[in-house]
Amino acid sequence: MALQHRVACIQMTSSDDISSNLSLAQSLIQDAVEQEAKLIILPENFALMGFDQADKIKHREEIDNGPIQTFLSSEARRHGIWLVGGTIPVAVPKKRNKVFACCLVYDDRGRRVGRYDKIHLFDVHLRETKEDYLESKVIDPGEKVVVIPTPFGKLGLAVCYDVRFPEMFRLMLKQGVELIALPAAFTFTTGSAHWDVLVRARAIENLAYVLAACQTGIHVNGRRTYGNSMIVNPWGEVQVCLPENQGMIIAEVNLEFQNRIREDFPALAHRKMKIEEK
Repeated sequence: MALQHRVACIQMTSSDDISSNLSLAQSLIQDAVEQEAKLIILPENFALMGFDQADKIKHREEIDNGPIQTFLSSEARRHGIWLVGGTIPVAVPKKRNKVFACCLVYDDRGRRVGRYDKIHLFDVHLRETKEDYLESKVIDPGEKVVVIPTPFGKLGLAVCYDVRFPEMFRLMLKQGVELIALPAAFTFTTGSAHWDVLVRARAIENLAYVLAACQTGIHVNGRRTYGNSMIVNPWGEVQVCLPENQGMIIAEVNLEFQNRIREDFPALAHRKMKIEEK
C-alpha cells in the first residue's frame, strides 16, 4: 500500500433542491479529481438541507436504492475514486416517520463498502440565539462505530456532533483507525466557539488524520452553518482550511509521517485502561 495519497473535502451551502445540490457536488468532485484526489469527502446533508426535518422523511431512500445513492456510486465509478457520501436520509425498517442519518462509502468501482449511521443526535437549545435543534424527532441513532479498510489507511466514520464525544474515537483506535472522515453541518454559533479545537483535539489525541467536510453559509430555512472544512494531520496541524464559501480543499495524507509520530511519541501506548475501567 502506498503511503502518500491526495484527499479532498468538499464544502457546500446545500438547499432543499436535491438536483441542484447534486449538480454542485458533481462539479466540486470534478475539481478535486482534476487535482488528483483519490479520496473525497462530502459534507453532512450534502444532497438536502430542507426547510424542516420532515423533508428528510419525504426524500428518504431505501438502502442501495435511490437517486442520491445512484449518484454517489456513479461518481465514484466514473472517476475511479473513493467517495464518502456525507449523510443521506435512509429509511428505518418498520418506522415510517424515522430515518437514519447515513454516511455511505463507495470504492473506485462504485461499490458500497461502508455504512455508518450517525450515533450522537443534535438535540440542543441555544438560549442566547434562540436556536432549537431536535434531530431525534425524525432521526434514529446508530449504534455501531465503523472503521473500514481502504487503500489510504483504515478509515473511521463520524458525523458532526459525534466530534464532541472522544470515547467514540477511542473505540475507533481499537480497530486501528488512521484516518477519520468527518462530514459536518456545524451551526455558526457552536462552530465559532468550538469547531477548530474539537477537530484538532480528535486528531491530536488519536494521532490520526481528520478530514472534515462542512456545510457553510445561510440555508433556505435560515440556518447558518460555520464552514471551516479542514484537513488536520496527526500532530494537530491544520494542513488546509476553507473558512467560508463553497468549494473544496485538498492535501496529502502521509502514513509514513503518521507512523513516525506514533513511534516517536507513543502516547497511544501509554493509556492506562485499567484506570478508565474503574
